[in-house]
Amino acid sequence: MVTFVDRVTLHVAAGNGGHGCASVHREKFKPLGGPDGGNGGKGGDVTLVVDPQTTTLLDYHRSPHRKATNGKPGEGDHRNGANGEDMILGVPDGTMVKDADGNLIADLVGNGASYVVAEGGRGGLGNAALASARRKAPGFALLGEPGWAGDVTLELKTVADIGLIGFPSAGKSSLIAAVSAARPKIADYPFTTLVPNLGVVEAGDVRFTVADVPGLIPGASEGKGLGLEFLRHVERCAALVQVLDCATLEPGRDPLSDLDVIEAELDAYPVEPGTKPLKERPRLVVLNKVDVPEARELAEMVKPDLEARGLKVFVVSTIAHEGLRQLTFAMADLVAQARADAGPVEAPRVVVRPVPVTEKDAFDVRRENSADGPFYRVRGVKPERWVRQTDFANDEAVGYLADRLARLGVEDALAKAGAVAGATVVIGGDDGVIFDWEPTLIAAATGPAAPRGSDVRLESDARPTRAMRREKYVDSMNAKTEARDELAHERQAGHWTDPARSEEPDEAPAGVLEDGRD
Repeated sequence: MVTFVDRVTLHVAAGNGGHGCASVHREKFKPLGGPDGGNGGKGGDVTLVVDPQTTTLLDYHRSPHRKATNGKPGEGDHRNGANGEDMILGVPDGTMVKDADGNLIADLVGNGASYVVAEGGRGGLGNAALASARRKAPGFALLGEPGWAGDVTLELKTVADIGLIGFPSAGKSSLIAAVSAARPKIADYPFTTLVPNLGVVEAGDVRFTVADVPGLIPGASEGKGLGLEFLRHVERCAALVQVLDCATLEPGRDPLSDLDVIEAELDAYPVEPGTKPLKERPRLVVLNKVDVPEARELAEMVKPDLEARGLKVFVVSTIAHEGLRQLTFAMADLVAQARADAGPVEAPRVVVRPVPVTEKDAFDVRRENSADGPFYRVRGVKPERWVRQTDFANDEAVGYLADRLARLGVEDALAKAGAVAGATVVIGGDDGVIFDWEPTLIAAATGPAAPRGSDVRLESDARPTRAMRREKYVDSMNAKTEARDELAHERQAGHWTDPARSEEPDEAPAGVLEDGRD
């Protein structure tokens, strides 16, 4: 039965925002009292919070699907919908959060550290919030946005000061049980430790945590055994203690060869960028099981060789509690030195960095090709959000979306990119909204721009003066007089004949006089 899980894939979904309400206030003797539709509520968030009572990710291994509640829709009489309830998920200290591609997005260290892994969708505005001086009674409301949904990976890295590493059955579990109150499973066969164990040790004024991980074997860097799988739990350790078995009966093994294998596996283990490699951490060497006479002789034999490598060596027996006090104080010195080098721990400050308006309004228009021909794709925070909030079954809502896109400059950008009327436009990614572009009057007109349903030329309040009206009247009368004089001149000149008979022949026929007599 699984009792410890340090890596799990969590399927999270935030709550969707509630839809806005389109309503008109009605009461006796006042059938049309104006819009009174309320806004929709915000969807609930999914938040990870470090809980000191949580030590494993086992609950999320058994129930990996977690979803927050949706926001309630708005109602008439200016009643806003209730916000969705946030879901708080407790995780152990040292939990790393990674996205589906394996990129680190949060490192939760310290009691109370939190991260919103899935943000709830915004609630849609009701028609009361959309009303303005020019749009007095909107017949539509905005839809709520869907909450974020996806997969994240939770990976536990135990927060400990000292890490115990070594071969299986080297006595690591016995050591942590002897120096702390931890009670791990102890037996006389390999791979007794299947999960990391933690113990708290006090040496003088220093209190620190010791982590025991499953044993390393040759080839662990290639996936053999369990040690490499759990070495992530010692990545946060300030120092390492290499426990060597001096009483092993396996042929071909001795403390020096075991140390070389452990060093090679530590060197092969990859750590996160910016983290000190495990082989470069401060290390202590423990020659264990010296309560066995042959083991004590072997320990006294190899101790000078180990010290010649620059290592600090301790000869201990966890059964007889020999050498444990010197070992614990040496580990305390390493922890105190690491904490002094790290400096005082400052409380994290919340830094609010507002996003510039230019970045909020930023969008991109590019031309792409597909099997059906070229099309234009629009990507941006605002255009994509506005599309998600639009009820395309309502013509007025679609017109409101067109006005918003035009004011943002999307239609001008489409025209600059070469789009013409009827061109295919996609707003969003692969699941975006596809439509045939029809430029609005704002983007297509050459005159001054005006909101939908109005024309600034009809709103001009310029009034001509009396002199201007007199001048216009005189010009009109003069034009009429000139037209009458021109008609009278043409009448006197005899130009009122049939045009087909107005042309004279080049010469008169024979027998006909010039004045037309025979």
